[in-house]
Amino acid sequence: MSGAVIGMLVGMALAFAGWFGGFGAFLLVAALAALGAVGGVLGRLVDNGTDWREFLAAGDRRPR
Repeated sequence: MSGAVIGMLVGMALAFAGWFGGFGAFLLVAALAALGAVGGVLGRLVDNGTDWREFLAAGDRRPR
């Protein structure tokens, strides 16, 4: 699934939450979408076999 389709689905979920549930529901869905994005990034790191320490230390690129 492309990034544009995922963005559209998240936007639609936020719009429905805001319309039918009010601002509180909008914030709840936005927080859950942010947590889903973090989970997606972490899942991609695990699938690619990337060590999270290498990901966090992006500035330290000296050869070993």
